Amino acid sequence: MNQQKTLTKEEQYLSRRVNSVQESQTMQITGKAKKMQGEGLDVVSLSAGEPDFPTPDFVSAAGIKAINDNFTKYTINSGILELRKAISEKFKRDNNLTYTPDQIIVSNGGKQSIANIFMALLNEGDEVIIQAPYWVSYPEMAHLCDAVAVIIDSDIDSDFKITPAQLEAAITPKTKLFVFNSPSNPTGTVYSEQEIRDLMAVLVGKDIFIISDEIYEHLIYDTVRHFSPASIKELYEQIITVNGVSKAYSMTGWRIGYAAGPKWIIDASGKIQSQTTSNPCSISQKASVAALNGDHGVVENMKAEFLKRRDFMYNELNQIPGIKVNKPEGAFYMLVSVQELMGKTIDGIEMKTSADLATYLLDKYLLATVPGDAFGAEGYLRLSYADSLENLGKAVERLKKAVS
Repeated sequence: MNQQKTLTKEEQYLSRRVNSVQESQTMQITGKAKKMQGEGLDVVSLSAGEPDFPTPDFVSAAGIKAINDNFTKYTINSGILELRKAISEKFKRDNNLTYTPDQIIVSNGGKQSIANIFMALLNEGDEVIIQAPYWVSYPEMAHLCDAVAVIIDSDIDSDFKITPAQLEAAITPKTKLFVFNSPSNPTGTVYSEQEIRDLMAVLVGKDIFIISDEIYEHLIYDTVRHFSPASIKELYEQIITVNGVSKAYSMTGWRIGYAAGPKWIIDASGKIQSQTTSNPCSISQKASVAALNGDHGVVENMKAEFLKRRDFMYNELNQIPGIKVNKPEGAFYMLVSVQELMGKTIDGIEMKTSADLATYLLDKYLLATVPGDAFGAEGYLRLSYADSLENLGKAVERLKKAVS
């Protein structure tokens, strides 16, 4: 006699769309670490992609002034003109890109900017090419649009860079969008101008749009320089450039990101935003004007500290047996290979996956990391060095003890 399976409420009532999406592991682990810290445990968290520096004083002052001036009402959906002008000037100053204010939309963080574009462009069955390791939300955003995420793999031996040949091989008649991220979360990899030109040459003359996620633009070290793909004139009408104030100005909680590109795509994104959240926070918009127009020295000071931390982590981690790490040239992440530890038994626990190791490190050694499978990179852990040298020192010691 056949027994009919009893459906859970989730299976019975929730949409296929939401059931196809995974919750962000970075947010899960960061939340668990904060809960443990709230319980009085000395957790060192290298999980969050968030600068530990305060928001610059002059930026906060602009937000306070906005409150005192009662600038606390709805604004135009796409963001106040003052801010879109400041963004337009930033693109010209920093990237030699010309975007008029009506080619720009301001959103509640860069994540919403990207989600708006996905929803505006993608239909069911469309393919989105994503380089792996990838930021956790790219494939899930594609799933929310009933699109297909096509993943191009890379690893530590290639410095986590994909090749033009790989990109060419991934293109099919269903390809609608290519998501490019440099400097990269989670690897810190930065593509050179020539590498970007070689990749983008594959897309010239094709009906494929490109999202260039440049949120870590100002956090680049050593000799490499940032290059915006939209500078390639043959592709200007195919590229949507996404950026924001969160990382460079330590303004993650202010939730301001922006996108710039062909006006018809930006207008479509605005239509999506008008029916989901409407305008971003009025106070945060005024603060962002101050950030973009203000003294860039505060960004350089933060970058100098991140550089010290990167060098410390690179030197210390490469001395730990079973650990392998490259020297990232941007952002504040390291994607650490723990492949030599997979299959080994530590404290009686078999490390079958990087998630097993991340769980062990948090539960046993109070060290929060993010397993690589969240980024399409099993056998790795993502470590954020957006923390003090003192805490990074603690983290390294705990990792040494755990795997020794």
